[in-house]
Amino acid sequence: MTESEAIKLFKCLADKSRLQILKSLMQEDMYVERLAERLNLTPPTISFHLKKLEDAGAVESYKDQYYMMYSLKKDVFMTNIIDIIREESSESKQQQEREEAYRRKVIEAFFEYGKLKSIPAQRKKERIVLEEIAKSFEKGKKYTEREVNILIADFNDDFCTIRRDMIAENILERDKANYWLAEE
Repeated sequence: MTESEAIKLFKCLADKSRLQILKSLMQEDMYVERLAERLNLTPPTISFHLKKLEDAGAVESYKDQYYMMYSLKKDVFMTNIIDIIREESSESKQQQEREEAYRRKVIEAFFEYGKLKSIPAQRKKERIVLEEIAKSFEKGKKYTEREVNILIADFNDDFCTIRRDMIAENILERDKANYWLAEE
């Protein structure tokens, strides 16, 4: 089930009459007049809701003698909600582009000629700044505290705060003698 199909179905299910129709169709296939009688609604109201349910893929219709019968498409309701959430969003590319534009904006605001002008107060912006500094570290390589300080000092003189924040944000890890980039 695609994201747009799921949205259409969820919107459709947000109506009491439609849920009652689905509950009735769960028991057996029915035609409009029988559903109207059972749910105490008018046939035009039932037809309206059935059209919405059919458009959302929740029910299907078929001809039986001179009646148009409606049945529940049970497979639609067997879809796991977690699978719908995992489905690639049609907007994921736009979200990534917005995130990247935001990152560039933060980097441009806080770096000048490769130097960090100030440490951002906002945590989200600080995380971006720290990730940018972390690009100067090699993956898998262990550094002494002095080597870490020298690398960070190329960006800002307050290497102690930046080093501590990089550890707090799990960008760097350490043991008694060494520092290294955390695994992603």
